[in-house]
Amino acid sequence: AVVREQVKLPPGYSITWSGQYEYMLRAQQKLTQVVPLTLFIILLLLYLTFGNMTEALIVLATLPFALVGGFWLIFLLGYNMSVAVGVGFIALAGVAAEFGVIMLVYLDNAFREYQTSHRLNNYQNVKAAIMEGAVLRVRPKAMTVAVIIAGLLPIMQGHGTGSFVKQRIAAPMVGGMITAPLLSLFVVPAVYLLWKGRGFK
Repeated sequence: AVVREQVKLPPGYSITWSGQYEYMLRAQQKLTQVVPLTLFIILLLLYLTFGNMTEALIVLATLPFALVGGFWLIFLLGYNMSVAVGVGFIALAGVAAEFGVIMLVYLDNAFREYQTSHRLNNYQNVKAAIMEGAVLRVRPKAMTVAVIIAGLLPIMQGHGTGSFVKQRIAAPMVGGMITAPLLSLFVVPAVYLLWKGRGFK
């Protein structure tokens, strides 16, 4: 707007922004298409994995909670939203969905085990089954998070060629690895309990 006001062009001339700014705008436009498509693909894969839409939606509903850590770290580091940051969040969404899937598998197994042993006769037993399944997932999840963070921290500390972009891709992942596991340990079992425990209250 400032350029339009201060620069007077002769008739037939116009100004367009090009170079890196033009590439950034194109990439942002593509991200507006890629992000919804990514969420749809995640939902489709979740549905194909579990065979029902309820469990697929449980995992998908936890994704915003998992992304909280990524947003906090981006804010603390002073990074602006960019294409690289968007790619990092897409990668984080995939990992967070994986956490949710594995948690649901453990919960389903514990629930079925209680069901086959005829112990699902009251709400407290349903709660015990879900807690048992969630506890089994703590150690594997801690190991997964430790490995991911150990792999990404050197990228965050890098200063070589391309480090500017790499750091902005890695930052959402590092931040998300703090909140995603914790939230999936609490949010997924809580939602699962609300779903499975309805008929036992």
